Amino acid sequence: MLSLVPTALIPFITARSSWTILSLVTAARTMSSSSNQRAFQLRVDPLTGNSEWVVIDEEEDQDQGPEIFKNSQQPMLAMTSYLDMLNDSPRNRAYAEAINKTITAPCHVLDIGAGTGLLSMMAARAMGSGASMPQGKVTACESYLPMVKIMRRVMRLNGMEKNIYLFNKRSDELKVGVDISSRADVLVSEILDSELLGEGLIPSLQHAHDMLLVENPLTVPYRATTYGQLVESSFLWRLHDLHNNEAKTSDGIRLVPTGVDSILGVKPQQYAYHCDAMEKEIKLLSEPFKIFEFDFWKRPDSHGETQLCIKATNDGQLHAVVSWWVLQLDREGTIFYSTAPRWISLQNNKSDEGWCDHWKQCVWFVPGQGIPISNDQEVHLHAVHDETSISYNLDKQSQTDVKMHGIKGGDFQLLLSPERIAIYGDNEWRGIMLTAIRSALKGRIDPLCVVADDSVFLTILIAQLSKTSNVISLLPGLRAKGAQYLQAVADANGFSMDRVQVLEKKQSLLSVLDTHHQKVDLLIGEPFYSGTEGMLPWHNLRFWKERTILNSVLSEDALMMPCKGILKACAMSLPDLWNSRRSLDKIEGFDHSVANTTLGACGELPTPQEGPCLPCFVWQSGKYKVEFVEPGMCHGFALWIDWVMDSENSVILSTGPDERYWKQGVKLLATPAAVGIEGSSSPSECCHAVMEASFEPSNGELIVRHVFS
Repeated sequence: MLSLVPTALIPFITARSSWTILSLVTAARTMSSSSNQRAFQLRVDPLTGNSEWVVIDEEEDQDQGPEIFKNSQQPMLAMTSYLDMLNDSPRNRAYAEAINKTITAPCHVLDIGAGTGLLSMMAARAMGSGASMPQGKVTACESYLPMVKIMRRVMRLNGMEKNIYLFNKRSDELKVGVDISSRADVLVSEILDSELLGEGLIPSLQHAHDMLLVENPLTVPYRATTYGQLVESSFLWRLHDLHNNEAKTSDGIRLVPTGVDSILGVKPQQYAYHCDAMEKEIKLLSEPFKIFEFDFWKRPDSHGETQLCIKATNDGQLHAVVSWWVLQLDREGTIFYSTAPRWISLQNNKSDEGWCDHWKQCVWFVPGQGIPISNDQEVHLHAVHDETSISYNLDKQSQTDVKMHGIKGGDFQLLLSPERIAIYGDNEWRGIMLTAIRSALKGRIDPLCVVADDSVFLTILIAQLSKTSNVISLLPGLRAKGAQYLQAVADANGFSMDRVQVLEKKQSLLSVLDTHHQKVDLLIGEPFYSGTEGMLPWHNLRFWKERTILNSVLSEDALMMPCKGILKACAMSLPDLWNSRRSLDKIEGFDHSVANTTLGACGELPTPQEGPCLPCFVWQSGKYKVEFVEPGMCHGFALWIDWVMDSENSVILSTGPDERYWKQGVKLLATPAAVGIEGSSSPSECCHAVMEASFEPSNGELIVRHVFS
């Protein structure tokens, strides 16, 4: 049972503050150099949006990584899914059983995307590692240098470095006769994402079968099958249909005007979600159905399609296709791993394997308001896959096809995340913004307003509410696309672009020349910065950074919105998330403890080590309650910012766990603490949690300390 300890309020800097917040580093993406000894890592400063490539060298200390990470509390790979994947016991067990069953004699094994080397070590052990495998060989390839460095340490710790040949290359860079002496007899791999194909499974298998494997090789896994189910869900509908959702609002703003229904929306693709967390909001409209089957033991096709006729089992509005996959790891079909939602396991009388975050279910949105269907009605599904993704078209029998990716009103489309689309269609959120902007504009004549973030909504709202205002939108992430969007919807929202200017320049370069020598009366933001949705809540303090940068162009009585941020925290029981981020020890007999620091392990850490803060949708992170009503185990703290939008402290925008369109920061405890209710708890239970937080301006990090009593 999950519980919430009383909230701790921690005041933060106000908009009038002139703090200078320095850089905080996160790993965003990587690319390899041509040398095996060096790679490039992208360093991103979320408080400025600036980025630069830095070099990772082979010789650097593995525990700390490159110099840019050494003064950071955030471990280099803390934001990746490696740790969660390695803590997935059903996955590890299934692979170990299948490898032991498949590899029964010395042979040549190829491991593609080796990671920490777990599958390579399983293969070496299956052949009898050491002197007993004179004819056996394991070739492992891993293109990401930080993981190569971890793998070498893990192999050394387990005495396997002499049994596995590791290449810091992509598999399609390996050559027989150059890197390896012969083709491999067995392929082991785990290059799968929630959609199955997104990590390049098909092209990797194609090249391996063409160039690296013998004819008719043994493979683990043996086969993968994708399944789907038709569902009704108003929650999923709100994540993509802004046009029909905002029709219910009363503010007069039309972000998606009639006639250009898809000018602002989500990318037509499958999105990964924990569907178990929204199970009560999902109505099943069909039985599960098989979509595609991919055999690892033979060369896959780059393109495939199938036409399915699905009979509805319920009346309802078809809003989405929920999909998942099942791995058959052995040839005989006795070892399986599934990413199916919990309701499928219960239907099949199988035990729930537990929660993991690295593989979720996928959701494909039916466009618009969806399709009304009735029980026993036939629905036709046309599924197509290319090398990296799966897509669908849907229609009812005797109706015109409903294309899942059509765009009305021209080719231009501004794409945002599903959560941002839902926020923009939320009547309560829009009401908060309307109230705050009306208050800010009250009594101001011909104001000059600067929208500092990527809020096209606030730009339109100001231009519509104040016919005499001039608006400068910086749109640091959207830039030209944002400007093109505003131009397209201006007439429908009753304002002229003569009063709205989009400046495609950095805030530090903004001067009175850009404002025509007029001082700025209103500096506003939601705050929202496009492309930073995966970062921690306090990274939106970028707004304060920009307020400081723009100080020279602000009038003496300039009003800021938001004017204050309040950091809030609550102690929560999150056993699923804690277990997925706990320290690694032995995984199927192989010690991985040397990987804990770099991977950002949180649970079961030795004192005084602490894990990093992680960005999470808390509502998707397993079970939780938002009231402390009974004793339980506290696994960590959820942290978020409530934005005070007006100077009277009367308009507050919360981004806490109850607000499901925002991510919270989660600080997991090294050791869970038993908590109870004061007056009725046992001596071993804690009744209070005292928290202390400080924002470190030298590196932009939030430091959180706690004491239970």
